[in-house]
This record gives sequence, structure tokens and C-alpha cells, in this order.
Amino acid sequence: MDRGKRPDRSLAALNSKMYMDLKDIIREHSLSFLPAKSLFKFNAVCRDWKLQISSPFFAHNQSLFCRSTSGFFIHSLDGSPSLIPIDPSFCGVPDPLLKFLPEPVDIRSSSNGLLCCQGRAEDKAYYICNPVTQQWKKLPKSNVNHGPDPAIVLIFEPSLLNFVAEYKIICAFRSTDFGDAVEFDIYSSKGNSWEVAGEIHFGARATRMPNPKSGVHVNGVVYWMTISGSILAFDLTKERSQLLQNHDSRGILGEFSGKLCKMNVFGNSISLSILDNVHSNTMQMGSQTKMWAGKQQVVLDSNIVGNVAGDYSVLHVDSNMLVVRSQGKAFWYDFKSRATKCIPGEFHNSRCFPYVNSLVSL
Repeated sequence: MDRGKRPDRSLAALNSKMYMDLKDIIREHSLSFLPAKSLFKFNAVCRDWKLQISSPFFAHNQSLFCRSTSGFFIHSLDGSPSLIPIDPSFCGVPDPLLKFLPEPVDIRSSSNGLLCCQGRAEDKAYYICNPVTQQWKKLPKSNVNHGPDPAIVLIFEPSLLNFVAEYKIICAFRSTDFGDAVEFDIYSSKGNSWEVAGEIHFGARATRMPNPKSGVHVNGVVYWMTISGSILAFDLTKERSQLLQNHDSRGILGEFSGKLCKMNVFGNSISLSILDNVHSNTMQMGSQTKMWAGKQQVVLDSNIVGNVAGDYSVLHVDSNMLVVRSQGKAFWYDFKSRATKCIPGEFHNSRCFPYVNSLVSL
């Protein structure tokens, strides 16, 4: 008998072990980076994967690692919420109309997979929800009037140490005690309560009131574009406000590489500027220090967007992408590949809420 032709059982066992190790590596270290819709598909792979994906620890890890914008919530022409994914095969929620909430709502802000919504009933209640898991929480009523279109910013930064989401909401509102002044109402999930900050921003004439649709959070500071184009900043840690000079009210604010940025449209080109020095107005005469530093110019691919030079508005910007709207359609520009692509769906509303397809638990 030719023993040399007998199968090598040790080699077969080694190959099997390598396969098992690779499967475990994918399950333990790769799945957490995927959006929720993809994970729901992988539930059917095997029992081990289903148990892994359904565990609270996995949901916590996924909320830490899956941080890229995967779609946008908007309000349709009839006023109802809807989700437009960048890639429908990777991002989705069971009920994009948010009918799992106890009443019809308007979306006010979003942050890392959570939405802040406001009910349309008389009490104008706020709700925090995760549209993937359909978990939601009704917030206690504030003691101050936020106005008919509140300048709300939801702040949720996933933390390794917090298995239950901890978040804050800040609302800049017109002071009822002082004319031409803005105050700041802050909700903390830790104490489940609202508290008006001691800071009062005076000199906020009608043209310097914060635009409700412009708020962004960057490294502990919340920024709003005002009607006149200047930028109102509020530091959450110091509870101090500041007015930053800016001479173009048509731009949009965002976060780019951990800094505040603004986008402005000039013809077929879009300029991206980074906040470089908030103290430039206090520098000595002749100083070359500027508040804003030009980062780059973006030119959209005319083969994708068509001949719409200057006829579009910027909807969203972050470190990975720029989103613009033109004639009811939206296009996104990838900063890394410099490619321009069309987002499927119709964008008739001038505001969208970036959404991360996260399993974060409330």
C-alpha cells in the first residue's frame, strides 16, 4: 500500500482550525463596524452569529465603531419623516415614518444614531429615539418656552464605559427677561432634567438670533449660524458664549477633522474653511492670524450633477463627505476619492438630519 497518497489528517485539521479562526475573527472584530441593516441580514448566517449580534455587549460595541453617516432623515412634502439612505442595501430602519412614537413628530436634531423629535400636540413634548431598535423616551417638560421652531442640538458621543446612552440637548432661546438676549436651556439624560445656564448672551438683535436649522456640536462647543451670518458659540463646559464674525449667511456649518468648518458656494465651486483661531479679533494690529483658514476647494463632477452652476445648496458636511441639493435631487462628494455620486430619492426639503445606522441602546 502506498502510504504517501493517504490524506494528511493533520493538514486537514490545521485548515479547519484556520477556517474556524477566520470565522471567529470576522464575528468578533469585523461585525461591529457594519451598519444595523447589514447585521440583521447576518442573523441568518448561523446560530453563533445571531447570538453575537443580539447581545447587549455587541450593540454597545457597534455604537462605538459604526460612526459613519449612512443616510439622512428628512421631512417629505406632506410633513412626514422619511429616511434616504446613501446606499439602500446597507442602511435602513423598520419604520422610517417613526409611527412607533406615540404621536406625529417633527425631527429637530440627530446625533450618532439617535433622533431628537418634537411632538405636534399642544404640549410640544420632546422624544429621543433610536429608529433601528424603536426604543424611545419622552423627556420631561422644560420650564421655559423654546419657541415654535426651537434651535435644538442633540449631543450624543458613544463612550466605552456607558452601556446606556448618555446624551445632552441644548436649546438657544430668546430671553423673556431681557430684550435682545439669548439664553441656553440644557437637558441632561444623567439627571433627566432641564436647567437654564447662567450665561446670557446680550446684544442678540433680531438679525443675530440663532438660525434653528443650523446648530452643530464640535468638541464640547455648540455653534449656530445667525440670521445675519455671524456664528453664536456656546461652550458646554465653561457655560460661556461668544459671537464669531462671519460675513456670509448662505454657508452651512459642520465638523471637519475635529474642527468647526463652513461651506460656501461660489458658482460651480464650493469652498471649505476651518475655524483656526477664535481669538483673532483680539490680536495686535498687523497680526497675520486669521479666524478662518481655507482648507480646500470642491468642484463637483458636472457629468453627475449636470449644468447647475451655483444652483444648489449645501445640506451637510463632515470629515468624509459633502452633500448638496439641486432641483429636488441630492449629491454627495467623497473627500477621500473625490468622486461625486447621486443619492437615490428626492430631497425637496432644505434641511436633512445625518443618520448613523446604530444599535445604540436607550
